[in-house]
Amino acid sequence: MDSGQPIATMPTLETDAAACPSQAVMALLAGKWALPVLTELARGPVRNNALLRRIDGVSQKVLTQNLRELERNGLIARIDHGTVPPSVEYRLTALGHSLDRTLVGLDRWAEQHKAALIQARAQHDRGPAQPE
Repeated sequence: MDSGQPIATMPTLETDAAACPSQAVMALLAGKWALPVLTELARGPVRNNALLRRIDGVSQKVLTQNLRELERNGLIARIDHGTVPPSVEYRLTALGHSLDRTLVGLDRWAEQHKAALIQARAQHDRGPAQPE
């Protein structure tokens, strides 16, 4: 995950789930690359190099870290075809697909409320209205 912290010290579902399960899941998804990876895999199984090409700006190292973390948490599966040269692809698991349906809802909400969010931010940044 590209959140400034090494992936090994990111909050874990085991420790955070007891306090607040949604915060633990949000921590898993909060990195810069987790959502783009999940979005690409929602379209169907993808090989590592194709993912690297499709996700603009991600390095191989960071992509690998994110794939491992998402796999560790059961959201994606790594399929090794056992060929020479090696052929590996990734796909969403049933759990990953269920998360994708939730993320689609969040995306729709964001699209519907984008203008209101921008307007609220601009109003806040202007500060309180000054009496004349």
